[in-house]
Amino acid sequence: MKRVQNELFSTPEPSRRDMSAPLAERMRPRTVAEFTGQDHLLGEGRILRRMIESDTLSSLIFWGPPGCGKTTLAHIIAHETKSHFIFFSAILSGVKEIREIFREAEGLQARGIRTILFVDEIHRFNKSQQDAFLPYVEKGVVTIIGATTENPSFEVIAPLLSRCRVLVLNQLEPATLRGILEHALTGNQRGLGSLGLSATDDALDFLAAQAGGDARIALNTLEVAANLVVSAPHGAPEAERIITLETAQEALQKKALLYDKGGEEHYNVISAFIKSLRASDPDAALYWLARMLEAGEDPLFILRRMIILASEDIGNADPRALQVAVSAMQAFQFVGLPEGRITLGQVVTYLATAPKSNASYVGIDSALGEVRKSGALPVPMHIRNAPTKLMKELGYHKGYRYDHDYEQGYAGQECLPERLAGRRFYEPKGHGYEKSIVERMEWLRKKRGE
Repeated sequence: MKRVQNELFSTPEPSRRDMSAPLAERMRPRTVAEFTGQDHLLGEGRILRRMIESDTLSSLIFWGPPGCGKTTLAHIIAHETKSHFIFFSAILSGVKEIREIFREAEGLQARGIRTILFVDEIHRFNKSQQDAFLPYVEKGVVTIIGATTENPSFEVIAPLLSRCRVLVLNQLEPATLRGILEHALTGNQRGLGSLGLSATDDALDFLAAQAGGDARIALNTLEVAANLVVSAPHGAPEAERIITLETAQEALQKKALLYDKGGEEHYNVISAFIKSLRASDPDAALYWLARMLEAGEDPLFILRRMIILASEDIGNADPRALQVAVSAMQAFQFVGLPEGRITLGQVVTYLATAPKSNASYVGIDSALGEVRKSGALPVPMHIRNAPTKLMKELGYHKGYRYDHDYEQGYAGQECLPERLAGRRFYEPKGHGYEKSIVERMEWLRKKRGE
């Protein structure tokens, strides 16, 4: 059983042994003040900050992606609240070890000492293991902090979930990761400051962007890059030790692509992608899709844009396009990467080769424009609802023709406000499936005598 205990509730100065630990471990924040990110939980007046400062901690479940600070936060909470800390791994431990921990916690509780039990990967516990927590959580023998990368609604049993507050931790933003890297690069106490290193802006940006929101990956890669500079044969003197973009690429073993998710190139590439789909060019669309995926773009962002395109640029020329795009998003959420790239490729080629029409898009915008110009025109009396006797006496519903009582289910009645009678907002293009819609609308107009 993997257990780490914080017996003295203190934050010791780094020892020589500490300095031999990986950079990511050395740079792990030890106080709330040192912690970077998760401002929605730890900012002034936010829920977790208030819990820590007022020492009113309840059992928690931290739900978030790898490297976002779940374990670090648990350590900080134990230190700040002067609690006994036990790290407990769901992979290595069973019910027998759980009971041993609770006996120990009961002894500490009798001495007035709170125990925080940090359960790493709590989603890996089975039902009987999770059941074993319940009586001790209810009695306050331990305060549980569970960590999971999976949705706790599906992975944690309802009785335990109801006794814990779920706090969602977000993926760390590149700007946050860059700050962490800069601190590690210059920090003399636990970081790399003693090596006399510096780094170019594009190197730091690259490391932050390629870490996928994971601080461990960012720091581990920075450490590899630093070692490459320091140990290089015939290397530069200490005053000129610089981590360049090329060094960062070598450390990560991945070349950078010009694609700033917050800058101009982001908008250039997504624009090229959408315009390639609209232009019915599947080869170009696949290329721009690959550019975005390789650069780390969120696939769900790409899928959302394709759902919009399915209605905006294809519409009723191929009504199945929207179904394919929505199904692709659902499939990707189920499968994820790397296999999800196949689903993305399928929907891209379908949308690119589908017939195109923006008639529905133009139609709704035209109707909205009319509403904004003419306001709330009265609903024609014959299509108003008449649930009361008075409304019937006032003429509501009078003259309404029930379409199903007529040949081919069409009565040919006018449904627009009187001022707009005969106005057309939707003009199908006449190709793809909209060719059939054009024919249908011509038949309807003839029936109306237009």
